[in-house]
Amino acid sequence: MTNEILNKSCCRGKIESSHKIEDDNTCPVCKTPGVKVKNITVKHLVDDTLTELVTDTDYYICMNEECDIVYYNPESGVEFNKQQVKVPIWFKKDANPKYACYCSKVTEEQVINAVIKNGAKTVKDIIEITGAMKNSQCEKNNPLGKCCHKIIQKAIDKGLSMK
Repeated sequence: MTNEILNKSCCRGKIESSHKIEDDNTCPVCKTPGVKVKNITVKHLVDDTLTELVTDTDYYICMNEECDIVYYNPESGVEFNKQQVKVPIWFKKDANPKYACYCSKVTEEQVINAVIKNGAKTVKDIIEITGAMKNSQCEKNNPLGKCCHKIIQKAIDKGLSMK
């Protein structure tokens, strides 16, 4: 069943490469290089009153945990801050809750607890214990628009280091 879930998930049984940082598209506020995000992700995650501002071009997400900006488009000048998106951005310093899997609403804390209390060691273990990755629509739900596999793995590693 777990392999079936992984194969049906956005990962489709593969691990994605690391997120590509775009050096020529820095955040307009903090000047940190951004990661490209499809406009469908931005359109789904910005506040409903702001969706008409989302253009047909792709955006960038500011990876600086201290910066208030989430999405920006250097061509149009459109930017959205943390207060203008529907979900907390897990890597921003004040994210609450801090989701590891946005589609199934599984938090980093739940993953860490599964590691410490239930002996989880792999993403497959986390899927079985928490239900993560069972409702995969990462392109719309994860702020990066990508599979949450790597975020879950980081939470597992964090939990293992706490044992």
